[in-house]
Amino acid sequence: MRVFKFGGASVKNATGVRNVVKLLTTVGHKNTLIVVSAMGKTTNALEVVLDKYINETNSFKTELNTVKNYHHEIMIDLFKNQQHEVFNKVDALFQELLQFFKSNKSPNYNFLYDQVIGYGELVSTTIISHYLNNNNLHNKWLDVRKCIKTDDYYRSANVNWETTQHIISKQVEASTLYITQGFIGSDSNNFTTTLGREGSDYTAAIFAYCLNAESVTIWKDVPGVLNGDPRYFKNTQLLNTISYTEAIELAFYGASVIHPKTLQPLQRKEIPLHVKSFLNPENPGTTVNKSQGIEPNVPCYILKKNQVLLSLSTLDFSYVVEENISQIFNLLALYKMKVVVIQNSAISFSVCFENTYNNLEKLLLHLKAKFKVECHKNVSLYTIRHFNDEAIKNLEQDKTVLLKQLFQETVQIVTQ
Repeated sequence: MRVFKFGGASVKNATGVRNVVKLLTTVGHKNTLIVVSAMGKTTNALEVVLDKYINETNSFKTELNTVKNYHHEIMIDLFKNQQHEVFNKVDALFQELLQFFKSNKSPNYNFLYDQVIGYGELVSTTIISHYLNNNNLHNKWLDVRKCIKTDDYYRSANVNWETTQHIISKQVEASTLYITQGFIGSDSNNFTTTLGREGSDYTAAIFAYCLNAESVTIWKDVPGVLNGDPRYFKNTQLLNTISYTEAIELAFYGASVIHPKTLQPLQRKEIPLHVKSFLNPENPGTTVNKSQGIEPNVPCYILKKNQVLLSLSTLDFSYVVEENISQIFNLLALYKMKVVVIQNSAISFSVCFENTYNNLEKLLLHLKAKFKVECHKNVSLYTIRHFNDEAIKNLEQDKTVLLKQLFQETVQIVTQ
């Protein structure tokens, strides 16, 4: 089987959904499983709904209606006939979500997040599945929550591979076209879990691994994997091939085209990953496989915004040694900070991280009891793989450099 993944940008409106039909007609759809994200910016919109629900009680219903109307307009454009069964099915999903809000008793934000956010994928796949059927692309809609089983680490759940493998092997038949949701799964109590933002790529890799798929193709609004995000870097180039190892390095440092977790299961079974343009599906795009390095061999630029840089030193000017570093990392783990850069000298220790769970103030209170702390919020982390002197010089121009660290193949620069 082949696994295709369509992101939110590719199905953000009726034109995008029609293009999915056109694409499948062009490249074929036999023995294919399709993973789809929420439409457009629906995940962000549902985050606003959740925040309103928590902080402003009933005003969340207005935001939820906005999300519902957005999908309703897409359905009107696609189906014309408002008596089509898809309207009732989508309406039932929004009613189900509204009922959850009414009956919920949990104060746990991470749990609430996962129960709410996944409706974006449930709605998008329901609409697209019906539209494919209307266009003679007969398919089965698959509830991914019944296939991918995880632990209850809400918002970044870990896959139970053995159970997931068993279920998918029984549920999916090679001769059928399937459509299912990215990003979500469920725990042992059947509560919805999410695999982390941008986790739909990971979903595709999970299915590919469990099905021994011949390939995974991620369809995006770019021609493939570029050597930098064109929103932030000029004169970007298409990378034709990338090795698994190199792609994992790029993902680790924050390259947004490929989700960090996506590559490990594919590498284990040497399943190639293609990244192609949904606007030009016959173009070759980028292939990630067991080749060496990247081709062409050019500097690759990665930007992570809204990071936090902490510089710590001991209050008595003693050395920052193993005991101090151990305490610091225990606190970073306690408050769920995702560390991206560390640097230390005899009497100082610097760390750059993502404050994903908004625990920064709690962390600072803890650290200030033992260390002198200098905190820089909203810093940017630039990473260059396969750097050269010119690449570094161009990047540092007109920026205030707070931290710089060079390795054999990689330079990381934190700027204000």
